[in-house]
Amino acid sequence: MNIRRVAFDHPDAVKLNDEVQAEYHVRYGDGGDATELDASDFRPPNGVYLIAYDESDRPVATGGWRSQDANGEGNEDGDAELKRMYVVEGMRGRGLARRILKALEDDARAAGRLRMVLETGTKQPEAIALYTSSGYAPCTKFGYYRHYESSRCFAKDLRGDL
Repeated sequence: MNIRRVAFDHPDAVKLNDEVQAEYHVRYGDGGDATELDASDFRPPNGVYLIAYDESDRPVATGGWRSQDANGEGNEDGDAELKRMYVVEGMRGRGLARRILKALEDDARAAGRLRMVLETGTKQPEAIALYTSSGYAPCTKFGYYRHYESSRCFAKDLRGDL
């Protein structure tokens, strides 16, 4: 598996983003994640976007983080917000999400971010299991979906995970 940094608007990133949005729609029936994202959100040093490619150079997993600081949506200074974690259906169960997550945590830590945060939902139990088994704990809700009953927010202190 080859993990590469790419722009959020790279064709492979757009393709995988479209796939994850379709999956969100199937699970939640709401058209996908309405959180506003821009390609500039994921440009170093304020963020990064990663894609894992298989041995045939097909994009099979993705994820990114973007800088967030204290705002009216519940973030704290030093946050790195995890976005668009996704593994294509045929490649699930092989540890790809865990590898992407670790690479994103390492990158955010190197960029000086203090805490990795994420929002997921109750209809994504496998995501919740990944995050809790990777050291994430429930935190104060933040972001676009903070007022939704189905929203679940998690955080991990990046300073203690060296």
